[in-house]
Amino acid sequence: MPTNSLLRNAHGAFTADFPWPAPAKLNLFLHITGRRDDGYHQLQTVFQFLEFGDTLFISPRGDGKIVRADDLPGIAPEDDLALRAARLIQRASGCNLGADIRIEKRIPTGAGLGGGSSDAATTLVALNRLWNLGFTPDELAHLGLSIGADVPVFVRGQAAWAEGVGERLTPIALPEPWFVVLTPPVHVSTAEIFSATELQRDCTPLRADTFDLASTANVCELVTCARYPQVGAALAWLRRHGPARMSGTGASVFLACPTRAEASRIAAEASADNTLQAQAIVARGSNRSALRDAIAR
Repeated sequence: MPTNSLLRNAHGAFTADFPWPAPAKLNLFLHITGRRDDGYHQLQTVFQFLEFGDTLFISPRGDGKIVRADDLPGIAPEDDLALRAARLIQRASGCNLGADIRIEKRIPTGAGLGGGSSDAATTLVALNRLWNLGFTPDELAHLGLSIGADVPVFVRGQAAWAEGVGERLTPIALPEPWFVVLTPPVHVSTAEIFSATELQRDCTPLRADTFDLASTANVCELVTCARYPQVGAALAWLRRHGPARMSGTGASVFLACPTRAEASRIAAEASADNTLQAQAIVARGSNRSALRDAIAR
């Protein structure tokens, strides 16, 4: 039996002891090119994963109940996207099994790092295996889209150029630098930022095969930083060290570094700055998510 807790039974199926990773993501840029008739924004962005994230432990139940095994501070059960994902795939499949779901939460909430969406995607992928449902990745991604626009990229587990509302994905190969990520202690409302009248919505569309990351931006930064000064302060602080950006609608800001040592040095400096009051994370960028690697093993 393996000693790394990635356990399978005699038939090769995943067991309840398998730790299911739910990695964080970064939006390396974020443009809005228009708005649909239904109010949703047309986006262009690039997703890359971090070698950092939550861990889910999921145990099947025979009584059909979906149960959160532990409380998650600050996340009410009705707002827990992992529970929503479990109920969604249960309804879609007609499965009469249930599950206990426990999440070791490391990704800050409201941070623009995709924590809830990643937990939902991991739940879909895990229950598809544990309940032996047989959904394809395309089907799981389609299911996940009804929970959130970021869920499909986590289901697929490949760094991607994204368009539409974020669901039209094209795999992309990117450098995999070390990142220092700063998250100030605020919870940014994505709905608030996307409904702001001052948000730029007329970016010129780019092409996935010719875009230059250096010529892109995150159009949400001005709105978020104006409404959440702590995000603006963290971004200004990090830009003293290089071309930092905000991920998604915030609150996290990030800077790519050539080495782990440099990222760790900047993170230590941020942690020591009492005026900043931001959580500092150092993590390697990855074009292949930890969830996809776990399934492959």
